[in-house]
Amino acid sequence: MKAEEMWKVSTGEGVKVAVVDTGVNPNTPSLKGKVLSSEVPQNVSYKATEDYSGHGTSMAELIAGTGTNGTLKGLAPGAEIVPYRVALTGLDEAEARKAPHLAKIIRAIADSDAKVVNMAFGGRIDAPGVQEAIKYAHDKGKLLFAGTGNDAKETKFTGYPAAYPYVVGVAASDESGTVGEFSQHGNYVDLAAPGLDIPTWCDEKLRDYCTGDGTSMATAIASASAALIWSAHPDWTANQVLNSLIETAGRDWARDDPSTYLGYGLIRPRKVLENKNFDPGPADTDPLARENAVGLLDESGKPVPPAPAPSKGTATSAPGAEDDGTSAVASDTDSSGNTTLWVGLGAAAAVLVLGAGAFAVIRSRRGA
Repeated sequence: MKAEEMWKVSTGEGVKVAVVDTGVNPNTPSLKGKVLSSEVPQNVSYKATEDYSGHGTSMAELIAGTGTNGTLKGLAPGAEIVPYRVALTGLDEAEARKAPHLAKIIRAIADSDAKVVNMAFGGRIDAPGVQEAIKYAHDKGKLLFAGTGNDAKETKFTGYPAAYPYVVGVAASDESGTVGEFSQHGNYVDLAAPGLDIPTWCDEKLRDYCTGDGTSMATAIASASAALIWSAHPDWTANQVLNSLIETAGRDWARDDPSTYLGYGLIRPRKVLENKNFDPGPADTDPLARENAVGLLDESGKPVPPAPAPSKGTATSAPGAEDDGTSAVASDTDSSGNTTLWVGLGAAAAVLVLGAGAFAVIRSRRGA
């Protein structure tokens, strides 16, 4: 992505990114002074700075890490992180019940001055109130990103919140633009970002980095790309930042015929930053208006109904975590109103080679 060239123009300074995840540890060398825990509203702040898996801290470092003492340097090292904990795979039931509901978190972010919302997780369940909260955040000018899911090898899976209108669904690709074998596809894929062989913390102990694959990493890099552009153009709206990413995305197909695997293509924020006269389009025009109006479609082009929320106390397997035997407790209807989702920690190192050359993938029309 030629980050060194981009950093001559923008480092993401002045942009706050809300990381909704397993919590963010503010004490790693890479994040010292970068995590704005005091800006998290008290009613959604439960253990926001205690990361129970290392995933949220990894996402924060991929976005805004400084690289101090040989740690991970993010794509937008000048940006700042606002941390939130949501109940994801690996959190026991007692703690999951104390975690704030995703809808409440999103509404709190909507009322804050964070510009970008990073949600590197997903689940099969259309949780109560989340779609409305996302629309509220969109109307307040926030730009929301979420991973599309990591288990395409095992099953055709549609992940929320990526599948909601007004959320940018991010797929994972290698550096040439070839989609990862694990990366879910469908008409809710809007953009792709690097998501293979990406360093993250190995676990919650935060002692070592491991390389892995996942749409989580791609989501963080997409959020960081938005931060870089917004920092360079603070007067742009979320629509204009997103439109600039779409217009400059790497693809070898028509702009009006996006791919179900890579959406509008592989993000290239450098193409925006290097052009001082870049036209971002109208401030009030949603570049994903067509997708947001049509909604989620299956491969035949028919609307896909959301999966219903399970009954109280129903234990469900955590999609994307089957390999390590972990599970999540779905508790969308419990008294605390929290939502337990699966977190995409990455897939086995594999690349689906679907053709020759950059962006050579099997494409199907999105039906939108």
